[in-house]
Amino acid sequence: MKREKSCGAVVYRYNNDVLEVLLIRHRFGGHWSFPKGHVEEGENEFQTALREVKEETNLSIRLREGFRESVEYFPKPYIKKQVVYFLGLSLGDTAKRQEEEISELRWVPIDDAERMVSFANDKNLISRSREYLKANGPE
Repeated sequence: MKREKSCGAVVYRYNNDVLEVLLIRHRFGGHWSFPKGHVEEGENEFQTALREVKEETNLSIRLREGFRESVEYFPKPYIKKQVVYFLGLSLGDTAKRQEEEISELRWVPIDDAERMVSFANDKNLISRSREYLKANGPE
């Protein structure tokens, strides 16, 4: 069994007191999800998440302490993939998509995001993000 590991983030902001998350539509597959990518040699999980968010969306984020969610799935037979997600506050840059991999990106209210994402794992991530922010505050 081959194992792969990626890291990414649920990126959020408050826009006129509305909690929004950034969703990306992958060019290959067409599903809505969150920025993420493979861990490169010498990187830790935080570094990978920060780099991938910056590469895919042009956003700088601050990762929240105490939020780390891991999901595992089988993208192909005999390949087990782990994706570690963090929760990241957007620091106000202008979002701009990485054209090679991302066909669209969109800030959406968190309730709409839960309906837009394609996979149950992503719906659960949104729910956990909402719970974390309610318990720990916006920043």
